[in-house]
Amino acid sequence: MTLDHPSMSSRLPCALLLVCLLLPLSRVSCALPHQPAPHIPSLVAHEPLPLSRSRFSAQAHLDFTTHCNASCFHRGEGEGREKLTEQLAFETLYADGSRTLTAVDLDEDEASDWRDEPAVPVLATGRSRASARRHRRQKRQIYGADGRFNIRGDHFLLDYPFSTAVRISTGCTGVLVSQRHVLTAAHCVHDGKDYVKGARKLRVGFLIPPSSLGNATLLGTPAKKPLVRWVRVRRTRVPKGWIQGPQEVSMDFDYALLELRWPHRRPFMRMAVAPSARDLAGKRIHFSGFDSDRPGELVYRFCPVEDESNDLIYQHCDARPGASGSGVYGRVWDDGLERWERKVIGVFSGHQWLEIDGENRDYNVAVRFTPLKFAQICYWVHGNQVDCSKD
Repeated sequence: MTLDHPSMSSRLPCALLLVCLLLPLSRVSCALPHQPAPHIPSLVAHEPLPLSRSRFSAQAHLDFTTHCNASCFHRGEGEGREKLTEQLAFETLYADGSRTLTAVDLDEDEASDWRDEPAVPVLATGRSRASARRHRRQKRQIYGADGRFNIRGDHFLLDYPFSTAVRISTGCTGVLVSQRHVLTAAHCVHDGKDYVKGARKLRVGFLIPPSSLGNATLLGTPAKKPLVRWVRVRRTRVPKGWIQGPQEVSMDFDYALLELRWPHRRPFMRMAVAPSARDLAGKRIHFSGFDSDRPGELVYRFCPVEDESNDLIYQHCDARPGASGSGVYGRVWDDGLERWERKVIGVFSGHQWLEIDGENRDYNVAVRFTPLKFAQICYWVHGNQVDCSKD
């Protein structure tokens, strides 16, 4: 019934961590956001075009690493409407192996005065902290002391927000964003050229604590690891921006949405356009995943945002392969509710070496939900733009 950490006795006390995690958001002391709520563009989907069946020839590579320089760091800032809507076209893979391609465009009423989200400011902390690690070329690093926590016990595994994390049968993590939809990383199901072998019969795993099956552990005995209930996926959607380009380009679109055959009964987490880090409560992000070095365990971590571009969130949250696809969330101000709410603002992708001004910096990276990406994913979930304006 506790959060478990290998060095808990010398680190943050469990009780204090619980206060940080479970304190009602209305009691969090934070300044109000600097920017107004972003405008969500309306997308128009064209008639899907049939494609040939997938060969499912790709191998899933969970340790995803890319390299980027100044030009790709600033790439999203100058993209025109035509280029971005081309990247936001999407493929749909169905359970029988068939697939379609759907082109999208902006609503005509918005197309004339459309402009992309302005570039977010680069945080000064990123340059100084990363310079000390320029020669440590380890993938998906643990930055200093391991700051991850194992989530154990019914009270935590079934409690929000940890209960929104699910397993993906290809070895990744996903997050529940509706009663039938799971968000994950695109590279967990597609390598940029073809779907991975495991995507042919893709499944989503829901954790079931042993005690819920009548196998409660006795006091003083080791806690059993949770079981997994697997549910088949009805269809998978991947943005064309992931499929069409080289690896460094498509990391900006490393996300996919899975639709389940049947609705689940777990709480899910709402999505939001990613604000600038300065407009996140505490300037922190959080995510829970199934890191490969802790098999069978749900692992939680949080950390400050170090840098950010138009499309990516750069941070040093400790993570290992298997955490890919985790829903990255922060406490975002909700104008309608007039309070801070946990919302998914991105997807954990992998590791990137960023070279700027002759200096190599290494980060763990999450994809940011820009207004266009949010509109696309919201359309996948709801099938219309009316409901997206309410999210």
